[in-house]
Amino acid sequence: MVGAGVFVALAPAAAAAGAWLPTALAVAAVLAYCNATSSAHLAALYPVSGGTYVYGRERLGPFWGYLAGWGFVAGKTASCAAMALTVGAYAWPEYSRIVAVATVVVITGINYAGVQKSALATRILVGVVLAVLAAAIAVGLFGDHAGARSLSETVGPLGVLQAAGILFFAFAGYARIATLGEEVRDPRRTIPRAIMLALGFTLLLYALVAAAAMLTLGSGGLAGSDDPLARLVTEAGVPELAPVVRFGAVLAAAGSLLGLLLGVSRIGLAMARDRYLPGALAAVHPRFGVPHRAELAVGATVAVLAAIFDVRAAIGFSSFAVLFYYLIANIAASTLRADERRPARAIPVLGAIGCVVVAFALPVASVLAGLGVLALGAAWYAVARRTRRDVT
Repeated sequence: MVGAGVFVALAPAAAAAGAWLPTALAVAAVLAYCNATSSAHLAALYPVSGGTYVYGRERLGPFWGYLAGWGFVAGKTASCAAMALTVGAYAWPEYSRIVAVATVVVITGINYAGVQKSALATRILVGVVLAVLAAAIAVGLFGDHAGARSLSETVGPLGVLQAAGILFFAFAGYARIATLGEEVRDPRRTIPRAIMLALGFTLLLYALVAAAAMLTLGSGGLAGSDDPLARLVTEAGVPELAPVVRFGAVLAAAGSLLGLLLGVSRIGLAMARDRYLPGALAAVHPRFGVPHRAELAVGATVAVLAAIFDVRAAIGFSSFAVLFYYLIANIAASTLRADERRPARAIPVLGAIGCVVVAFALPVASVLAGLGVLALGAAWYAVARRTRRDVT
């Protein structure tokens, strides 16, 4: 969750919400809390790989589980492209697309070989990134604020909701915990705790970063930046810190990309096992023990997206698709009984309504692309179901 979002999502969100960016962050946080609570209760009941693909299937029926999985794979594939483009924007802005594609190739190779971040490596990575963010926050809060400028356009409620949808991109990382249910020790206890702790900490961090950015750059300066945190420290009067921030952004985005490619391939594995995706994607490497064909397919798709689209388009589409995924999660959670440790009734209801409202407040291009991909997924489901009947 402390990955690409904190380094890039604030800029397009500021372009939509202007000075109301903190309000948009609060809306995104409330929505993320509802979604996280629903996901945590479902993950405790169904501690297996697949996330809402499994929850939707078990609670609402095969079609809705499948469509949630389809939306997750599509949305998170776009998220992977956004993360790779973040690496490029901070590492080598003049050749950001080439760097992005190369990053995807390298990380796909790492995942293919079954090399994953250990707990120690994860702590070191997060520690370095948090140190960089702490430095940027301190400089932004107490540095030079003379260059801050406001967004000239008038912002209405739709802009705030659109910004909330964009910022939701950054919060959505807790889904990866639920998708790895079969690979976690004591998942009924670990997954819900991990989701809620991660969400609370990330909200505090994002609020501090947003405050520092708004004070230093203003909504107008923040909205026009492709590398906002590097610009933040430069405008605050400490330009020598900019290379350190760029290094932290590359580490954070690459680390998130490593985990997200892992999660997307596992959803693909679950769907291929159920023959809703080509059966070849269910193959597990005999030596490395990973779904290597799914890894390669996801990596190739992400590389193409990173070569074609910009980071803001990738974030918008990803947010729409993932909000649909959580719409299914909330509806599934609303069916839980008292003996199944259901959440408070209002939480999944508020989460479901919020997902719909915020998703359709996103840019029109993102909404249309998302609806088109979901429609394509529904059509594929019909084909796959007919094929399954013919086989049996």
